[in-house]
Amino acid sequence: MLKAAARLFAERGVEAVSMDQVAAAAGVGKGTLFRRFGDKSGLAAALLDARERVLQEAIMHGPPPLGPGASADERLAAFVNAYFDYLLEHLDLIRMSETAAPGARYRIGAYRFWHRHTAILLGATDDPEHTAHVLLAALAADHVSALLPELGEERMRAGLLRLARSAMQLPDPRS
Repeated sequence: MLKAAARLFAERGVEAVSMDQVAAAAGVGKGTLFRRFGDKSGLAAALLDARERVLQEAIMHGPPPLGPGASADERLAAFVNAYFDYLLEHLDLIRMSETAAPGARYRIGAYRFWHRHTAILLGATDDPEHTAHVLLAALAADHVSALLPELGEERMRAGLLRLARSAMQLPDPRS
């Protein structure tokens, strides 16, 4: 079912594919698909799961600066870059999983991981928990999707890195 969904989403785009089409392509009944995933956002979350684990593994055990062994500010910049790359690669799927219902983004297990990691890196700031939410808000798929056509990838990435430096209370290197 996941392979069929991934193929259809890649060919037609997430929004253009129905659960009926996924069920037909997978050779299962629509009820089977709904029982397993609930809805299209559940299907999107399942497709993202393995991809999220790769990034999480790199954060926990990979080489610096994304993994352990670099300073908190270097790790935060590496995380912002890596997460932004991941987001751009899977923007439609992430947007669907994050916006399935009000507050859905904050109930996703991966969000809790990203938040905890970011808050740890921001540990020297006045309010690391809230500051992590603020930084991650700028990385919300709906936000990025809306601004990307206007600002472009390079400008958005630079702005996100400035925001991360600011969150760490570091001076802007352009100054």
